[in-house]
Amino acid sequence: MPARRFALTHWIAALALAASGALALAQQLPANDGSSPQLNLPRTQITVGMHRIDAQVAATPEQRQTGLMHRTQMPQHEGMLFIFEQPATQCFWMRNTLIALTAAFVQDDGVIANLQDMTPLSEAPHCSAKPVRYVLEMNQGWFASRHIQAGHKLGGKIFQRK
Repeated sequence: MPARRFALTHWIAALALAASGALALAQQLPANDGSSPQLNLPRTQITVGMHRIDAQVAATPEQRQTGLMHRTQMPQHEGMLFIFEQPATQCFWMRNTLIALTAAFVQDDGVIANLQDMTPLSEAPHCSAKPVRYVLEMNQGWFASRHIQAGHKLGGKIFQRK
């Protein structure tokens, strides 16, 4: 019996050591709690007149909820396109969003319904003027500097869906 007790004690000690090692490793890994930016979403190309946009696509509820949170910068030619299942009044806020953005609320046919400038870290709602399926977020000033406003039409495969 003493030999078995000795073996069992060593086995328990080894298990405890392995568990503490796993815990230490887990504490070193980045948390998957939504506190890091999502950088690997699918992309689509969008045009507005002669301007091209490389847009990440946020199509699932989780992707849309995280959006551009926790980013400290975004290249000028990039944006994020939020796609919803059906047209509705869409409202956005800037919780955990560190960069100033403009939201273009876009109808099914690619026509911009309205634009809203949004302040970083603000929880004030910014809503579409009419039901839309798409919202394109760009760095604040991108649309204004190119004289793009409500009524302009976005182009791209995404807007050719039937």
